Amino acid sequence: MAPRFLTSLVPRREMRTQGRPLLEVLASLTWVQWGLFWSGWLAWTCDAVDFFSVSLSVTNLQKQFGKGTNTITTAITLTLLFRSLGAVIFGILSDRYGRKWPLVWNLLLVSVLELGAGFVQTFPQFLAVRSLFGVGMGGIWGLAAATALENFPVEARGLASGVLQQGYAVGYLIAAVVNLQLVPEVAAGWRALFWTAAGMSAFAAFIRALLPESEIFIRAKAAKAGGETKSKTRIFLHETKEMLKRHWILCIYAVLLMTGFNFLSHGSQDLYPTYLQKSKGFTPHAATVATIIGNCGAIAGGAVAGWVSQYIGRRLTIVIFVCLIGAFIPLWILPSSFGALSAGAFCIQFGVQGAWGVIPILLAEMSPPAFRATFPGVAYQVGNMVSSASAQIEATGGNHLQTTIPGSPTPVPDYAKVQGILIGVVAAFVLVVTIIGPENHGSHFEKHKTAIEEGAGADAVVEEDERDAASPRDSVSRPGSIRVDDEKRPPSETA
Repeated sequence: MAPRFLTSLVPRREMRTQGRPLLEVLASLTWVQWGLFWSGWLAWTCDAVDFFSVSLSVTNLQKQFGKGTNTITTAITLTLLFRSLGAVIFGILSDRYGRKWPLVWNLLLVSVLELGAGFVQTFPQFLAVRSLFGVGMGGIWGLAAATALENFPVEARGLASGVLQQGYAVGYLIAAVVNLQLVPEVAAGWRALFWTAAGMSAFAAFIRALLPESEIFIRAKAAKAGGETKSKTRIFLHETKEMLKRHWILCIYAVLLMTGFNFLSHGSQDLYPTYLQKSKGFTPHAATVATIIGNCGAIAGGAVAGWVSQYIGRRLTIVIFVCLIGAFIPLWILPSSFGALSAGAFCIQFGVQGAWGVIPILLAEMSPPAFRATFPGVAYQVGNMVSSASAQIEATGGNHLQTTIPGSPTPVPDYAKVQGILIGVVAAFVLVVTIIGPENHGSHFEKHKTAIEEGAGADAVVEEDERDAASPRDSVSRPGSIRVDDEKRPPSETA
């Protein structure tokens, strides 16, 4: 018999997804469903390109502004600090007005600020732009995840979650390739990376503008036109208050979980190219190639973990992949050769982003159904805010823990030891928080009311006859198309 805590991690039989085979589900998707999913994925990919433009440019920014590593990483910290504000603003706009236009304007704001970052001339100007940039970036993840997942059938959401989240790794990989091939070849230098990122975000906004609104908001607006008289804003504010009274413990838990996860990713990624150059003596080219290899591991891990979570549950999948992180820390920090360190980067990011691949669907299923943009987005970005000093912690730790590179007597920051200690401690924290937390595997959240409908704060479900009467027959194909029992959650599963 399995140990008691492992048994509790496996979803109850009635919670597991029952339905069509995965390939049959994927074959049945409409072009609109695919379009909405990939537009969410593209938005999140652009967010990663934008964010990692600084991480990949630390050395060049040091030369540009005459500052040390610890000072340059202040830009990363400020961006992460202000992302929670963006998550609140754009999450509320999305749950109140719909998924489409808030995400379009969010992407355009990010594009403008990223473009501006490439024109700054002083370090204070750079910090100011990156701080404002954090507000724009903060809204992307929650809106992108809601857009991508709520239009997918429940049987495919685990795999979709893993692929969606690895837009982050794909974005890092794209940024690394641009930094490797374009930046050294053009007179603009590091600025070219920021301008490329700005163009990608504008393109993502254009793609989202071409696609329709999510069906749940089409249905909600049709229901409103059919006879509701109260102001949508008044209803939204009332239901938000009811949601917070009902789910405040869940909100605290989600922030704790996302704090651990953000320390895990930022602690293993933000200063990684600098670590390879300063502590291992790699050239910028070799460090970038190793980063690309690590992101290939991240993409693979996210897709595998998302798919596996559909069958063994979200939390158990996270536990397995976090254990893999602990097992591969020595390979990540002890070797000195390019081959071994690249293998360590691949394996560590397979574990880190594998665990992360479950997060979009775990939070979507866990969250109050009517607030699937605000709740996950704010939890994610508040966790980001708490972990915002990851790069600075590692930079400061490297100044106090020093080592030498073989063949050179000059002391250098020992980022390997610092990152190994940080990630080991954080992985243990994530393991504990995941085990004690809730799971609502297989939730049909698309059946619930939106935040502009009465009863949404109490997780009310839309009745079948109301849904059929209100939904336009020629709108987006309903993502569920699966008959399930009414899904109001028992109190034991809301905290």
